[in-house]
Amino acid sequence: MPIKMLHDRVLVSIDEEAGERRSTGGIVIPATAKMGHRLAWAEVVATGRMVRTLQVGDRVLFDPEECPEVELHGTAYILLRERDVHAVAAERLEDTEAAPGLYL
Repeated sequence: MPIKMLHDRVLVSIDEEAGERRSTGGIVIPATAKMGHRLAWAEVVATGRMVRTLQVGDRVLFDPEECPEVELHGTAYILLRERDVHAVAAERLEDTEAAPGLYL
């Protein structure tokens, strides 16, 4: 069954590699190890009609501790608002550096 996100909501899929991490010395740090407040990367799966800056397939940086998790068809997703996203990583953003900024 297709999913349609409403308003400024974004559905993201958590990166599989986000669980374990490696230190600079090569030591594996398990996902269960408690570290400082850490942001996570995820891939945008669906966006609502009011989302302006994100597209499906973009990678986004967000705070996983403040977001609800939902399971659809056996896969875990995170539900965000567009304002909860701290950064976007996408191929299409390379050309925006040369473009003039928004002046208020």
